[in-house]
Amino acid sequence: MFNPPGSDTASESLEAPSLTSFGSGLSVAVIGASGGLGAAFTAALESAPSVARVLTFSRRPLAPQSAKTAWQAIDLEEEDSIAQAAAAARAAAGPLHLVIVASGMLHDGEDLRPEKSWHSLNAGSLQRAFAVNAIGPALTAKHFLPLLANDRKAAFAALSARVGSIEDNRLGGWHAYRASKAALNMLVRTLAVELARRNDRALCVGLHPGTVDTALSRPFQAAVPKVKLFTPAQAAGRLLTVLNGLSPGHSGGLFAWDGQRIPY
Repeated sequence: MFNPPGSDTASESLEAPSLTSFGSGLSVAVIGASGGLGAAFTAALESAPSVARVLTFSRRPLAPQSAKTAWQAIDLEEEDSIAQAAAAARAAAGPLHLVIVASGMLHDGEDLRPEKSWHSLNAGSLQRAFAVNAIGPALTAKHFLPLLANDRKAAFAALSARVGSIEDNRLGGWHAYRASKAALNMLVRTLAVELARRNDRALCVGLHPGTVDTALSRPFQAAVPKVKLFTPAQAAGRLLTVLNGLSPGHSGGLFAWDGQRIPY
């Protein structure tokens, strides 16, 4: 059952996105809705006329900003929590037309920092990065992919990163983050193969939002040109536009905010 709200979350306003390729009366889910991008996705979907129901999931309680929105607790490091969230989504909305996994971790205080050298590698950092960036989204797919509508276009999308591309890696470093996102990319590709056999109208993709002004990127923004530093609202809007333009034939791919396909 979806729980009553506990506290507000700030989010930027965003021009209502076009999701015409999905149809109308949409039921959508945002996993990781308390983060900067998750909150922006929620705000954008709340404003979309074609969206009838927005289900938000996060560890921290969120107060819905719209009558069409409800919140449910989830912990991506606990499969039982994910299974309970999926069951609540099924009961509240039936088939889902769009599921967005907006979670991710690059750093976490002194316990997890991007490595500059292999000398900084340690088992704890690798395990935490994989738990949040790869295992959590994979288990979310396990429980939420069966909820995707099969009578029209539906999509499961997980936030990945260009630095997870093996082919694009020229700089090295950031070992745990790169490797966990590369693992996520492989999971997306593999999930897409199975999804196509079960639901040929659905797609499963990874999304690269660019550099977004959130807590995840804030310590690393100094060298980013202002024109390439996006607000969460800009990033969410662009990624929803990308999703609107994708078809099942694009399933299994990694797509950037500008619609370009990123090689794995």
